[in-house]
Amino acid sequence: MYDLHQQVLRTDASGMPLEWVNYQDAVRLYYLEQVAYSCGTHLYTVHGGICARTGRRSIIRVNSIIATYGSNRVLTRNRGRYVPPLNNPALFRRDAHLCMYCGERFRVSDLSRDHVTPISQNGADTWTNVVTACRRCNNHKAGRSPEQAGMELLAVPFTPTHAEYIYLQGKRILADQMEFLMAHFPRTSLMHERLKLLG
Repeated sequence: MYDLHQQVLRTDASGMPLEWVNYQDAVRLYYLEQVAYSCGTHLYTVHGGICARTGRRSIIRVNSIIATYGSNRVLTRNRGRYVPPLNNPALFRRDAHLCMYCGERFRVSDLSRDHVTPISQNGADTWTNVVTACRRCNNHKAGRSPEQAGMELLAVPFTPTHAEYIYLQGKRILADQMEFLMAHFPRTSLMHERLKLLG
């Protein structure tokens, strides 16, 4: 049995990953009969009140992956053009908490967002122009490109797909949830290499 902080992966009815929900939201979806099916590990058994009419107590069993009715048409239609919001926690996780210049792994508090082509040289604040850097390397590079600073970029920055971004948002991802998400990563995704670094 998992603690109540374990997140549940919510998908649409076609199995497209949508978001992480807490156990209260998962129970609410079951109660409102919005869950089409569930799979993965059994996480929680939640006992409700006793029905005055039948004398029976309600029980809701929550699994690690729940599919809700309907589909996200906007996501499906824009799958190839989806760009997730850029934020440091997701960026650092995309880069496996490694400095993309010195190759060392750091705590979040010692990491920073580096613009490969600096903003001062018309670089954009986009996924394909930012990498994780330790504070020392970022300070050394300053407002220069890697070439100008004589620094080698260890990996190519990339924009995560929707499923990859869902992975990056997860806190403690269970093996079955990870397997489910990875089935939605493109075969050519650079995320596969980053995951090997985490392993």
